[in-house]
Amino acid sequence: MRIAETDIPGDLKVPYGLSLIKGIGINMAYAICRLLGIDPNKRIGFLTDQEIAKIEQAIKNPKAIGIPSWMLNRRRDYETGQDMHLVGAQLIYYVRRDIEREKRIKSWRGIRHALGLKVRGQKTSRTGRTGMTVGVKRRR
Repeated sequence: MRIAETDIPGDLKVPYGLSLIKGIGINMAYAICRLLGIDPNKRIGFLTDQEIAKIEQAIKNPKAIGIPSWMLNRRRDYETGQDMHLVGAQLIYYVRRDIEREKRIKSWRGIRHALGLKVRGQKTSRTGRTGMTVGVKRRR
């Protein structure tokens, strides 16, 4: 089944199939099912064309079906100030653009991104190491 430019196996239950779409988590998938009146135990392959069309419309505009704004993944957009929910390639594009903006204004997060270091306050002394693994040679 193809929903929101994503191939979803037909043997999955509806919420788990919808959560395979980038930008839709399991809670958002359950909310969409509840608000559209679709049985969450139903398999994706058994959905009718009308139900698929309703799901696609709900993914494009979740506020129209009653999803609260706190469930959206991009609240108060930097340029427009609107609440949006991004899915798929659009989500990847906006995240990349946000990182480039932070690099350009030289914020702390932007500097960490530019240097390839951890951004969210994690330790760096022992985790996140890149490159070839160097082990200790054991004596025999």
